[in-house]
Amino acid sequence: MLITRRLEFDAGHRIPDHKSQCRHLHGHRYVIEITLAGDIINKAGDAANGMVMDFSQVKDLAKQHLVDAWDHAFLAFVGDKAVVDFLATLPEHKTVLLDCIPTAENLARLAFERLDAVYRDTYGNHLHLQQVRLYETPNCWADALRPAAD
Repeated sequence: MLITRRLEFDAGHRIPDHKSQCRHLHGHRYVIEITLAGDIINKAGDAANGMVMDFSQVKDLAKQHLVDAWDHAFLAFVGDKAVVDFLATLPEHKTVLLDCIPTAENLARLAFERLDAVYRDTYGNHLHLQQVRLYETPNCWADALRPAAD
């Protein structure tokens, strides 16, 4: 069974080598969809009975381990020295330094890597992260998928 929880957050970034507008500092209203796979829990009296995982718990874990860190932050590539140096001059600015360029593809991959262990078999129902879909805009997104062999 697959379940999906959708969350939204705001963040800034830039793609330094881009040939168009994305090379400039800008922001997005990102949407992240977290898809989990697992068996439906069948335990009478259990609060999660009939569920793969409670959607509120999916949200709480995603916020704790990823969304709160990225929300209203500037997601900067550590190798983008001019931007990193500039952001360092802003007192108490929320900057997240990444080891990769913050494209939708890389952010989806990083989100999957961060969240993968968070959702592992929480209830003994073979729960695992199946996919992270990250929307950069309503019309553009990237999917990070669990490899078939996992």
